[in-house]
Amino acid sequence: MFGEKAHELGRMIGQTEEFKALKRSRDAMEAAGDLRLKFDRMEALAEDLQRQAAEGREPAEKDVDEYNRIFGEVQTDTRYQQLVVAQSNFDKLMMQVQERIMEGMQKGAESSIITLS
Repeated sequence: MFGEKAHELGRMIGQTEEFKALKRSRDAMEAAGDLRLKFDRMEALAEDLQRQAAEGREPAEKDVDEYNRIFGEVQTDTRYQQLVVAQSNFDKLMMQVQERIMEGMQKGAESSIITLS
């Protein structure tokens, strides 16, 4: 029963405008080879800078400068901005879903009637 209900919830979420917008934005980002390459490089630099900081080493200035340059380019790209907005909207939807699930769990815990169908 739970599997069926979860599958149905997933299907319904997949049909929301928020999910569709997120999928379109992700697809557009993947199709934008130049932006994808910049984003991947930015993530690699960020990981390297974090590792250096965790090891107590001062990051190389050229790496910091490159990260800041790429970050600025990525952040101002409208395709990336659309992805950020779409992800934010989808996250809000999922928070609402989670809240409703929690409400249902509380009501279920308070109920003395057991229903598994």
